[in-house]
Amino acid sequence: MSTTKKDITNALMRGADSLRDTIDAANYKDYVLPIMFVKYLSDCYNEEVEKLEKEYSGARLERQKQYLPFKVAESCNFKTLFDQRYAENIGELINMAMRQIEADNNQQLAGVLNTVDYNSENALGTKDHKNAILRTLLEDFEPLDLRPSQIEVKDGQVPADVIGDAYEYMIGEFASMAGKKAGSFYTPAAVSEIMARIVNVQPGDRVYDPTCGSGSLLIKAAKKQNTSQVTIYGQEVNGSSVAMAKMNMYIHEIRDAKIAWGDTLANPAFKDDDGNLLLFDAIVANMPFSKDKWAAGFNPGGEAVGKGVKEFKMEASLDRYRRFDWGVPPSSKGDWAFLLHMIKSLAVGGTIAAVAPHGVLFRGAAEGKIRQRVIEENILDAVIGLPENLFYGTSIPACILVFKKGRKTDDILFIDASKKDQNGDLRYIKATNQNELGEKHINDIITAYKNRVDVDKFAHVATLDEIKENDFNLNIPRYVDTFEEEELIDIEAVQKNIADLKVEIAEAEAKMDAYLKELGL
Repeated sequence: MSTTKKDITNALMRGADSLRDTIDAANYKDYVLPIMFVKYLSDCYNEEVEKLEKEYSGARLERQKQYLPFKVAESCNFKTLFDQRYAENIGELINMAMRQIEADNNQQLAGVLNTVDYNSENALGTKDHKNAILRTLLEDFEPLDLRPSQIEVKDGQVPADVIGDAYEYMIGEFASMAGKKAGSFYTPAAVSEIMARIVNVQPGDRVYDPTCGSGSLLIKAAKKQNTSQVTIYGQEVNGSSVAMAKMNMYIHEIRDAKIAWGDTLANPAFKDDDGNLLLFDAIVANMPFSKDKWAAGFNPGGEAVGKGVKEFKMEASLDRYRRFDWGVPPSSKGDWAFLLHMIKSLAVGGTIAAVAPHGVLFRGAAEGKIRQRVIEENILDAVIGLPENLFYGTSIPACILVFKKGRKTDDILFIDASKKDQNGDLRYIKATNQNELGEKHINDIITAYKNRVDVDKFAHVATLDEIKENDFNLNIPRYVDTFEEEELIDIEAVQKNIADLKVEIAEAEAKMDAYLKELGL
């Protein structure tokens, strides 16, 4: 019987359920996804070995195994771990297996499977409790057959598409469980789709995400083309998210993605031969909103807040890449720091699509000066307002900022997708937990972006003169009027209604008095 996407997501959900009440929901992904990854690697490797065994044996078989794209030693195989699930040291055995898989496939899987400790009593409880959880976790995945030949695919799909889609779907589900702690690793699929269509990656392009989280945004952008013709770069400061991104790439059969671990602002990972920032054709990002102390990595040391000690103050001269020559963002809000990094990393003719809080559109002081300079340099192309409660981790509405180098016009397109359309219908799907964007809503946004014409209560192409008249304030309501006039109140009708209600109340009270008298009360 074939394995479906639903089978895979069910197994992942069973794994999450096995961890419930033991660890925080925000950490489910750290323990469940690597177990599934080992199952995936084991099943794929076993199937390839079975094919070889039909043609080779002995020394020739062992030699042919060396040519396989990756290796899973017998002691690391999921089946071996499953058979040892009652071992007293099962946590230690899982740790050893994962580290060995990394060591045997270091070029492709370095840093993927060593981010959590399956033998930690601090995380998983006392020995008996921990062993029971790990045994159950292995049992959750044992029935799942992830051999490529057994994956049910639709027309135009390959097995990696099904497994990859299930993996990303569950990242979203884990983000839902994690709540406020999820924003750092997950971008809603609909938002990723909008951004991917906007940057419109072409064959031969270099695609970059400076805060790549689980890598879903990069994959969505790159998948618009044959990924073998696109070079993927990502950097992420959170080690757990780096591991997720690398697993995500591998499962999607993207084996040459360059995912770096570190602080993108203080220590950008990707540079050219001259030591300058590498330039990219397409950049997508869902950066951390209003990151506090974003410049801490630039502190040369010895400067901190305290009596008699000089307080550290970020200055443009401390950045060797000259990203902040147009202004230094406030220390408590790193939004423009990330945006300036992206702008500096963008090649001429390239496009940036970045999610940001609305504050970047109108906050003054240093941010206002930076915003003005970016507009005067004719780099900002569009501002797209999104509905509230769309992102995990925050209920506030966000926007997508689109930047381009080498623009032929100096106007700026504003789109407000957070309100209602001409028919009075919401431009999004209202839901209990997280609002969503449907396919129609996505298409409406992309159509407005491509057509670049005014649409009543939805889109407006603002001239540079308009922007200047608003003192370079980009607050969307200044450009897209979504105000809805309320119906005039008919005072006479209201007064008549009140009079009628008074009569009805008096009649009801009279009846009540009569009933009470009959009862002798």
